[in-house]
Parts: sequence; C-alpha cells; structure tokens
Amino acid sequence: MKTAFLTGITGQDGAYLAKFLLEKGYRVAGLVPRRSTVDRWRLEYLNIAEEVEYKDGDLLDLSSLVRAIKESKAQEVYHLGAQSFVGSSWEQPILTAHVTGMGVLHVLEAIREVDPGIKMYQASSSELYGLIQEPRQSEETPFYPRSPYAVSKLFGYWMTKNYRESFQMHACNGILFNHESPLRGMEFVTRKVTHAVARIVHKKQQELRLGNIQAKRDWGFAGDYVEAMWLMLQQEVPDDFVIATGKTSTVEEMCRIAFDYVGLNYQDYVVIDPALYRPAEVDVLLGNPEKAKRELGWTPKTKLEQLIHMMVEADLQRVAKMG
Repeated sequence: MKTAFLTGITGQDGAYLAKFLLEKGYRVAGLVPRRSTVDRWRLEYLNIAEEVEYKDGDLLDLSSLVRAIKESKAQEVYHLGAQSFVGSSWEQPILTAHVTGMGVLHVLEAIREVDPGIKMYQASSSELYGLIQEPRQSEETPFYPRSPYAVSKLFGYWMTKNYRESFQMHACNGILFNHESPLRGMEFVTRKVTHAVARIVHKKQQELRLGNIQAKRDWGFAGDYVEAMWLMLQQEVPDDFVIATGKTSTVEEMCRIAFDYVGLNYQDYVVIDPALYRPAEVDVLLGNPEKAKRELGWTPKTKLEQLIHMMVEADLQRVAKMG
C-alpha cells in the first residue's frame, strides 16, 4: 500500500485529492496546524474525514514538517497548503510570502532531510502568468506575476525546479488554472456567485456586488484536476505541466449561467462595486493543456455549465438547510 502525505488537506484540492487517493487504495495522511479547532467540513462533505490520518505541523515550522513526513512514511508528498486567496495577499503580503513562498522551501527541505527519494507535487498557479505574454499560456510562456500571492508562488515554482535539478528529486510543478467546486471557499468569485444565487432564490439576499466582471478565466472542476496531480508523480521523469481546459469565459458569462439555472436574469441582481477591483488586475488567463494531454493522458471531463450548475445546486441545498 502506498502512502501519500498532503499539506492543505482540509482545503478544496486537498479534500478531492484525498478522496481520489483513497479510492486508488492509498493510505492518506494530512498536515493540520495546531489550532483550537480544525475545520474538516470539506472532508466530511466527501465522507472521508474518518479515513484520513492527521499529523500536527505547520508550514512555517520546518522541524514539525520533518517529523510529520517521517512519521507518515509517505512515498508521495502533495504540497497544496498556502495562503491561497489572491485578494488577501495585498493586505497580508508578508504572511503570504512566508506561507505561500517559504512554505514550499520548508517542504522541499523536509523531504531532502527525511528521504530525497520521496516524490513531491508542488501546487503552482496560473496567476504566475499575470500580465500575459502570450494569448494561450503554456509551460514555455514567460511569467509576469501581478500580486504578492503570484510572486510568492513564483518563488515556490523556481525552488521546486532548483531542488529537482540540484538534488535529483522527483519534484513537479502543476501550473493549475482556476479550478472550482462546491467545496470552494466563499472568498472566490465562483462560489461567491453561486452562494448569492442560492440566497437570492431563498429571499435572503437582494443583490450581488462584484468587481471586474469582464475578467476572463479558464475554469475547470477541481475533482478533475486532482487526477493530473497524481499522474505527474507516476511518471518516470519529473516535469512541470499546465493543467487547464483550454477555454476561457468572463465572470459575467459565469454569472449568466448561474442565474439562468434558477430562471433569473443576472442583470437584475449584479451590482458593479469599484471597491472590489484589484490593485493590479489579471484580465485574461487561458491555459494550453496540450502537454498534459500528450504526456499524462489527462483531459478535463467537466464543462463550465455542468460545474456551475453543480455548485448552484449544492448551495441551494446548503441555504435551504440553514433555514
């Protein structure tokens, strides 16, 4: 039986990946910071909270990472943990740099100390491309990060490549474009929209305030994307891969799909709030997943309409339960 160790196991990707790996017959252990309470609602939503082992530790504490990885006896480490909300990174740039940037280096160092033969997946981000240098972004497209979050992710990306080349570690970067699900945090625009739609249907909200609804994103389903993470660590030679749908849509179009699903016109409810614009906007992201298709055999299965309908349906049920 293989063992996988996940940082960020209580997040969206961590929960879906844990479920995927358990179904593959893995033993799954996850890093959880010592807090007064650990929020495991996503793992409970997927009915796997009791099937996962939990290891205390923190991305800012190298000694706890060494101990947790050693105790887990993992052959594969998936580093998903981060301060992952772009908007917050301008308000907490130093924290973001420590957690999202230095956290990667701590994980790499911990693996090197415990067993350099452990395979590692690093969760990179399409935000690396920022002010895009090509219409479709591939593994060869130059990066131009536009937020403290993206700059921190860039540090992690290059550290992962550096450790791969310096110490012959099997370390891969997955450059994932936006991936959403019913487990997405409320601070992300897709979930903000689908939750608002559910509240409007249940007469608990009258409007939805958004910033730049002309921003374009390449949105996929997180449940599809975790398979690509696993596939990267099954390859003979470690490499970096763009994971995306290859299609882009505006926030406005995503709103239309969500409101249409419940028979409403989004234009009657969406209010543009200039205060919600980012200091430095990323206008368009569109991934080129050809390498992943060719070398990993990976393709996305879920279309944007299916994804948004799934999220609205889940939020309708949640809001109804809240009464």
